[in-house]
Amino acid sequence: MLAPICLFVYNRPKETELTLNALKANYLAKESELFVFCDGPKNIQDKEKVEKVRELIYELNGFKKVEIKKKEKNIGLANSIINGVTEIINKFGKIIVLEDDLVTSPNFLDFMNQSLSFYRNFEKIKSVNGYSLSLKIAKKINNSDVYFQYRLFPWGWGTWRNEWDKELFYDEKIYLDILNKKQYLKNYLGNDIPRMLKGFIEGKNNSWYVRFVIQHLIEKKLSVFPFLSKVKNIGFWDEGTHCSNSINSYVHEIDTTFKRSFKFPNIIKKSYDKEFLKYFRKSHKIKYRLVLLKSSKGWSKVVTELKYKLTNDKS
Repeated sequence: MLAPICLFVYNRPKETELTLNALKANYLAKESELFVFCDGPKNIQDKEKVEKVRELIYELNGFKKVEIKKKEKNIGLANSIINGVTEIINKFGKIIVLEDDLVTSPNFLDFMNQSLSFYRNFEKIKSVNGYSLSLKIAKKINNSDVYFQYRLFPWGWGTWRNEWDKELFYDEKIYLDILNKKQYLKNYLGNDIPRMLKGFIEGKNNSWYVRFVIQHLIEKKLSVFPFLSKVKNIGFWDEGTHCSNSINSYVHEIDTTFKRSFKFPNIIKKSYDKEFLKYFRKSHKIKYRLVLLKSSKGWSKVVTELKYKLTNDKS
């Protein structure tokens, strides 16, 4: 049985349409069940865009089954994902999760379902990813299509019922205890995780993602990544909540092979840490922006991002 797909949407009709079109073009789309969670509008200004997104969903076809679950009031992305995933995973035992700004390759569902099937009973594995950062080592690997890290990515992922515990997301003590181990968090998860975790504890963000990442590390369980990404994030430079007016410095190489069968190693070992974790350092983000300054289009992006941040800092 294929894993059900959960798609979380809100107020971005253009991005949602691109996400849906790409997902429908997946080889396994017609055999897959899709559950669409539509959050309610935060305010009157959002209502029109929310309705446009829902119009797209109401007309949706191309899947084995489409079930729409909508909220009249806004509960936020974190609560939407935690509650939605819990509902579907308790019923089906496994899940594939997408948001409304993720364009997938045609073999995304093949990779996700095969990963979820192969690693189902591996004690060291907690989740699988469709997105991947670009690693130079990928060009040298011939006997495997995947690598492993403690830190998953929120851009197209999957897991199993026994690895998903809703109550852990609300057990603030476990996050308070590990926050003091800042260097430990940086060494295994990246330089930005302590800041994200501190923001959650102080109520500055409500990130489900940082909590799930921390759960991986506490349990010493890994996440599966493809060397070639099956997902592209199109949510930057739009009116989205989390990526508005920002530059995406997470470089990836999209899979254009269209192959439908993948190699999964039985030996599980975290690897390529240096190349993977560099993406979460400020030095990488600065260097990436310096490269952008060499072109007129890149220069415009950097200036726009800077103006946006300065304006928000003053407000």
